Amino acid sequence: STKMPKEEVQKEYSARKQEFAARLYKLLADNKNVLIINADNVGSQSMHKVRAELRKGPRATILMGKNTMVKYVIKKFANDTGNQSFNKLAELCRLNVGLVFTNDDMKDVRDVLEKNKVVAAAKAGSVAPKDVKVPAGPTGLEPTQTNFFQALGIATKIVKGTIEIITEVQLCTAGEKVGSSQAVLLTKLGVKPFEFGLKVIKVFSEGSVLDPAVLEVSNDDIISLFLQAANRISAIGLKIGYPATCAVPHMIVNSFKNLAAVAVSTDIDFKQADKIKDIIKNPSKYASAAPAAGKAAPAAAKAAAPAAKAPEPEEEEDTGFSLFD
Repeated sequence: STKMPKEEVQKEYSARKQEFAARLYKLLADNKNVLIINADNVGSQSMHKVRAELRKGPRATILMGKNTMVKYVIKKFANDTGNQSFNKLAELCRLNVGLVFTNDDMKDVRDVLEKNKVVAAAKAGSVAPKDVKVPAGPTGLEPTQTNFFQALGIATKIVKGTIEIITEVQLCTAGEKVGSSQAVLLTKLGVKPFEFGLKVIKVFSEGSVLDPAVLEVSNDDIISLFLQAANRISAIGLKIGYPATCAVPHMIVNSFKNLAAVAVSTDIDFKQADKIKDIIKNPSKYASAAPAAGKAAPAAAKAAAPAAKAPEPEEEEDTGFSLFD
């Protein structure tokens, strides 16, 4: 089993902590990709739903634990394996984060993690994940509640016995803490402006720490960009006469065309141009038999069709009478 930090060897650790360390060590060894997630304001019920879905596919394991313990095990794994790039992963274990281990497509795992969100009210002291604006218009609150609006400097008026906001106002700003007056007012207005859920903040793959934006890039996108770059390099190489690897096949084809043109225009012969010259000199030899066959087909069909029978003259029936009778 994985040993505890040297500076804490005198402490006796519970079997649960020993089991956690061993499990993390095994996950590091068995998985090539790790997604670092932020779990602020995510409840246990939401986490349970995500874990259940990841057991079905795409398969991934979410591990949450104390950062000091997680860092120690990761650094020990880096020393044991000689792969010091895992120290970068250890440095990412700050604040309220978790690790998601997987060998499946990371984009699919990310989609499962981030699609399970919970609508929540604004809480005093929490950091607003987005701007929150209150539109102008009636609020449905009684005039006795005007002190909340005055505390926030919101211009209001009384219309038909209720408070009405005169102009739209921004109550919360993304990245800033929500004030107590802002939280109370939003609650009174019945507004739940935030959605909380797991969010991928970094990706650790094959020793590199990447921005989660790279998960939006598909294999088709990479191939398309590579082909565009290869085409541009080929065009530059052909223009300046530089034999770049991707331009060489085009150069060879163009050179053969030039040689063939010289051979056709002069008496110079070489094996590869003989057939071209023969086609030009004897075009009838290479003419397709298809048109002739096409012309012969209607004639054959005509000959095969039975000749239409000429109508036989009708015989007059002898009635036994004469015109002069």
